[in-house]
Amino acid sequence: MIECDARTALVIVDVQNDFADPSGGLYVSGGEVIIAGINDEVERASAAGALVVYTQDWHPPSTPHFAKDGGIWPVHCVHDTWGAELHRELTVAGEIVRKGVAGEDGYSGFTMRDAATGHEVPTALEPMLRSRGIERVVVVGLAADVCVKDTALDARARGFATLVPRDLTRGVDLAPGDTERAFQTLTLAGATIA
Repeated sequence: MIECDARTALVIVDVQNDFADPSGGLYVSGGEVIIAGINDEVERASAAGALVVYTQDWHPPSTPHFAKDGGIWPVHCVHDTWGAELHRELTVAGEIVRKGVAGEDGYSGFTMRDAATGHEVPTALEPMLRSRGIERVVVVGLAADVCVKDTALDARARGFATLVPRDLTRGVDLAPGDTERAFQTLTLAGATIA
């Protein structure tokens, strides 16, 4: 059980059909298994007055993010498709921050990066957290070694105390060991891995 209060934000990263359903375009093995635990935390966080917020990949049909257009990822989370929808079993009880909307790499919930120039632009997440006086961020969801990692690293870089519960995330492991390396990177950055 995660301790939450009004200065805590539970950030649920990309629990979308393309990642969390075995039929998805970029299925993360075991992605659907974490949903019940995340739902339990949503209920507890809401009851404690914490902010609950969701990130959602929301890509155009063609983007340098996708392998077919020069990137490394299969097509996934194309806006207004089944794959981009939040998983049907996920309790949605908060605001949604969409990322990758103009074809950017949307790894972090805090920023989007132009795949060609590397230029970063902010999402609505940090202003949302600041306006609520959030001091601590709990990051869960998919995938541990990509979007969860980058969201948690950005949270730390912005001065938020950051917790990543291992049992509420799963990794892609594009290269074997990526998930464990992600947890090591997060620990070195000052995040707590529970």
